[in-house]
Amino acid sequence: MRKINGVPVEAHTDLSNLTGGEVLKWSGTNMAWEDQDSTGFVPTPVWQGVNYGYSMGGSGTNIIEKYSFTSDGNATDVADLTQARSGAAGTSSSTHGYCSGGYTGSNVNTIDKFSFSAGSNSTDVGDITFSHRGMGGHTSPTHGYTSGGESADSTYQNIIDKFSFSSDGNATDVGDITVARYGICGNASTISGYSSGGNHNNKNIIDKFSLSSDANSTDVGDLVVDVGFGAGAASEDNAYQLGGAGAGYFSDVQKISFSSDSNATDVANMTAGGQGISGTSSTTHGYASGAENRYTVIDKFNFSTEANGTDVGDLTSNRGDAAGSQY
Repeated sequence: MRKINGVPVEAHTDLSNLTGGEVLKWSGTNMAWEDQDSTGFVPTPVWQGVNYGYSMGGSGTNIIEKYSFTSDGNATDVADLTQARSGAAGTSSSTHGYCSGGYTGSNVNTIDKFSFSAGSNSTDVGDITFSHRGMGGHTSPTHGYTSGGESADSTYQNIIDKFSFSSDGNATDVGDITVARYGICGNASTISGYSSGGNHNNKNIIDKFSLSSDANSTDVGDLVVDVGFGAGAASEDNAYQLGGAGAGYFSDVQKISFSSDSNATDVANMTAGGQGISGTSSTTHGYASGAENRYTVIDKFNFSTEANGTDVGDLTSNRGDAAGSQY
């Protein structure tokens, strides 16, 4: 599948009538490719991949493994993080995966970065503002974000951190979510980041914050099932929270609309409930891998049919609380 600046062309529009020489830009507002007179491409959405999903760390390991979006099958171990950790936040640029924060005997603030094409080990390229774990991870065209988390003294955080994809460096605190919590499911549309659920009294809050201007989030709805530590996945139109734990383990697939602020709807189920699931997104499916109680399972969920998930492969080892990214 051909991509321009990391975005799968075929997923969005038919370019077969172009005569050549056109310069296109991605319109996040119109969700379409549009002609652009000036040279060069503007940054483009990268919250979906077309090749692979990645699971980073989890259960105190430093493993980076990948599984195919084009054919069902088991994951393979392809690289290592700079340190073993659990409960980190995953984000993705068009060329690199990022793993931020987490826990490895104690909380860490490290931002790790690894190349999708090179398949080499990650490097430490900066720090988030505090050492904490259980944050939500959010991807914009130009930046990675983390929201919430738990500090070493068991204090819940409301911080929204932001770091650049174009230059390595530390994150900055750019806003707050409405309620401090951890075990957050992170998602993003082209214009907003979404922080849903969490493990502070199993909050059902859906928070939304702007990706274009630094500001606090707003409470825009509630989950159907109060859970934390679910997997985040996103289609072009909706965010999904896959599984999670609250008063037990839940397999529910909860859908959050990008077009209107409203409560989530329960649209399907994964093959098993779980806590500490890692989520990724292709252009057609959401993936949920591993968990503290699901161990190696890789589940796949169809965005268009919203049918129940299917078990399509396994991770290389039993792992929960890993971070996800996609390419």
